[in-house]
Amino acid sequence: MNEMIEETVKNMMQPGERTEEDYIGEDGLLHCGKCHEPKEAYFDPGKDMVFGMKKHPRECECRRKKRKEEEQYREQQRHETAVRELKSRCFSERAMQEWTFEKDKGISKNTETARFYVKHWERMKEENIGYLFWGVVGTGKSYLAGCIANALLEQEIPVRMTNFAEVLNDLSANFSDKNEYIKNLCRFPLLILDDFGMERGTEYGLEQIYAVIDSRYRSGKPLIVTTNLTLHDLTHPQDTAHARIYDRLQEMCVPVQFKGESFRKLTAREKLDRMKESLKEVR
Repeated sequence: MNEMIEETVKNMMQPGERTEEDYIGEDGLLHCGKCHEPKEAYFDPGKDMVFGMKKHPRECECRRKKRKEEEQYREQQRHETAVRELKSRCFSERAMQEWTFEKDKGISKNTETARFYVKHWERMKEENIGYLFWGVVGTGKSYLAGCIANALLEQEIPVRMTNFAEVLNDLSANFSDKNEYIKNLCRFPLLILDDFGMERGTEYGLEQIYAVIDSRYRSGKPLIVTTNLTLHDLTHPQDTAHARIYDRLQEMCVPVQFKGESFRKLTAREKLDRMKESLKEVR
């Protein structure tokens, strides 16, 4: 057994892979034929040798560089896998994974406001600060909310982006696990609720909406909401049920107005203009 241990240790003490260019230097150590650094080193004077061996392996510059590259590659692979998994859990539609600041055309005047949230995420999380993106249809509210989500996901921060229509459907299908479902939503460091106000306004629906928002409030974690409702709608609720919901939202979220021409209409007009130009060329 001792002989096996000794043989194993001696193999471990070898300087590793050798190339034809490697050589023994004047110091008696094996040197790398490329960077010319030694691949071995002597044990410090006064220290016990291992099984009578005077030298131990060391990394030359080439090997250190290769090891760092391998470590970086493995870390990049791990990171990409983690981000893919987080994005698949965050979004219900794969296309939303492509909503990034890098692909933003810069049309919205609120892009910097969205970037600010990501840059100061730790403060937003600590102080439980969210955004309430409000304004007319097609002005980029959902897109910028998705940009915030993707930017945080790239930092491996779990985010969930959904809408109340989807939440209410899930709750109806799993009513017995309602509390657990809401708890799961509250476990995400950031929750984004898209198109608030577009869901069914039934008594049951409003009750569940309040339960989700109130649970999020009590969890002490931030919430981002996008809505086509106006600030007047939110400050002048039609009844007590809506008032409870709107009060919670305004307590948790900083209102950010989105105004201007609909991006969707603008995109459609650009396509039409390009088509007209193409038709002119054909003629």
